[in-house]
Amino acid sequence: MIRSLAFAVSALVAGTALAQEPIKIGVTQPLTGAFAASGNYVTEGAKIAEAAINASGGVLGRKIQLVIEDNKSNPTEAVATAEKLISKDKVPVMLGAWSSTLTLAVMPKLMEYGVPMVVETSSSGKITVSGNPWIFRISPTSEMEARAFTGYVKSLGIKKADFLATNNDFGLGASKEFSEMLKNSGAQVGVMETMDPKATDFSAQLAKIKASGGDTLFVTTAVEQATLILRQAKEQQVKARIITTGGSVSPDQLIQQAGDAANGSLHLVFFTPWFPEAVKNPDVAKKFVAEWNARKLPVGGLTEGFRGWDGLYTIVEGIKAAGKAEPKAIQQALWGVKVKGINGDIAFIKQGPAGQESAQNVPSVYLVRIDGGKVVKN
Repeated sequence: MIRSLAFAVSALVAGTALAQEPIKIGVTQPLTGAFAASGNYVTEGAKIAEAAINASGGVLGRKIQLVIEDNKSNPTEAVATAEKLISKDKVPVMLGAWSSTLTLAVMPKLMEYGVPMVVETSSSGKITVSGNPWIFRISPTSEMEARAFTGYVKSLGIKKADFLATNNDFGLGASKEFSEMLKNSGAQVGVMETMDPKATDFSAQLAKIKASGGDTLFVTTAVEQATLILRQAKEQQVKARIITTGGSVSPDQLIQQAGDAANGSLHLVFFTPWFPEAVKNPDVAKKFVAEWNARKLPVGGLTEGFRGWDGLYTIVEGIKAAGKAEPKAIQQALWGVKVKGINGDIAFIKQGPAGQESAQNVPSVYLVRIDGGKVVKN
């Protein structure tokens, strides 16, 4: 009798311990390499959300635990991180993978293993029209961003625009969508230049852009290259106003690192931490900004960090709605989530071939300007 009682108590203790094991959530981000600044900011935002969620009781009576992998800004490494997170760490859901090229590389693994991934940044239209039902993107597509910009073509007086974009799915997709939008709005499109994601010298491209004589230059790349482009454009006396797309640069970081060269530039962003009262859910935004600052993280990272917060809260709502931490259940539940995010209300519409649709959110897009070393509303 005593042995039976002891066995029962032991089983109960073991069962309780098992029930308290955290729910793992995989994160693949570029923590090193060409996109490292952005990837680290997104990861920090996810960590802040992890702490807030666990402090308020976690989900399904369990804490969550981020399992973070560095995809090194490299598609091959991105695939390797997805393989590890799914097959070794047994994560039932993932957050990733920043760049469109990195996300597109990971997508076949999601199909192979049947694991959903919330995409927090990537903008290529290919991602949600390729027939991958395990993709749930909360960031806008380049087409959505270009459409949101349409009204500015006339108000900014854009007559002729040139393009300089990173030579990958992210940059090429943005150039395509924005050039089509400009043509439909009556503006002329000049030269369409590209650059390697690791390049640091843009003198040849900027010389062609200067010769083109456009009044506006659209730049699509990460903050590291955008900083150099602003500096070099000033050195080469490129007169065109520079507008960055993709929400991929931090205006604060540009001010700090590009100095006077950043003045007059405009930036499409998906969160305005300089005036959080302007977003759809200011209470959420203010809470996030306060915690970011309390951790003494770089202020410039706020325009990327919010993606990690919104992505993780979306995943946790999916797990909560599923009632269990299983990939298929989470995938099905994510379709019905409604999250008050920093970038507006998050909910999904269908994109892609019937029966194999991917999920796409319709987020907010803002245009800000750097003037006198400060970020201002445009």
